[in-house]
Amino acid sequence: MSIGSGFAVYFIMWWVSLFVVLPFGVKSQHETGEIAPGSDPGAPTHVRVGRIVLATTLVALVPFLIFQYVIVPNF
Repeated sequence: MSIGSGFAVYFIMWWVSLFVVLPFGVKSQHETGEIAPGSDPGAPTHVRVGRIVLATTLVALVPFLIFQYVIVPNF
């Protein structure tokens, strides 16, 4: 598999993993009681983008390495 193909496969796995990781640890304004005027009570209070990106990268790495092991000989 070429580097470009590997990057494309990893990107797809990363994007799917993002939707798996996204709801972890999120508390809504309704749950915390800090509802900002003019916003939806279901909106998150603190979004930790860096933590979400890091967790998504690590979660996507596992199936990608399994995929590489199965598809690419002599990995």
